[in-house]
Amino acid sequence: MPGPRKPRADGERTREAIVREAVSLATIDGLEGLSIGNLAARLAMSKSGVYAHFGSKQELQLAAVDEAGRIFHAEVVAPALVATPGLAQLVAVCDAFFDHLVRHTFPGGCFFAGAALEMGTRPGPVKEAIAAFQSGFTALIRQFAVVALEQHELPADEDPDALTFELNGIILAANANYVLRSDPAALEMARRVVRRRLGVEPSSPARAAVG
Repeated sequence: MPGPRKPRADGERTREAIVREAVSLATIDGLEGLSIGNLAARLAMSKSGVYAHFGSKQELQLAAVDEAGRIFHAEVVAPALVATPGLAQLVAVCDAFFDHLVRHTFPGGCFFAGAALEMGTRPGPVKEAIAAFQSGFTALIRQFAVVALEQHELPADEDPDALTFELNGIILAANANYVLRSDPAALEMARRVVRRRLGVEPSSPARAAVG
């Protein structure tokens, strides 16, 4: 019985390795720049070996988007979800994003920041998948903001939609600056800007709560 299952397990591991490399390459060459040849060369595989796992370039792109979303959730969303609900979660989600960049998870910075710009004018399933991810992430930030408002951790007249827009803008600006300059100072500045916007001091309990 173990014999028939091993090829499938090996195939799944190979597919996972291909997709993970595709995500990494996409942050440099773009999703449209993905090619069977480049992936085969990077993974020391034959082109036919790579092609066997994907019926089309679009299938490969969608698999890359799914994998990038899984990684983003593990590295950015999950740490925020375990922080204290409210203001601490707003700080935590931004910090987790900056930490995600510091770790060089992908060579070209945030996968979705680049993919949104690249695929935004290309109608189709790939654009829709990226838009769905972005909508989900911004909705999460807004949810944290609403809880913070309900807990009176933010001014009563704070607009959660505007705050979400601002924090998302800080995140994207930090990503662009870090990718261009590879300077951690850009991320430290972004952390300070987030805290100043939220009225949180670096040494405050909110900072400790997300540690």
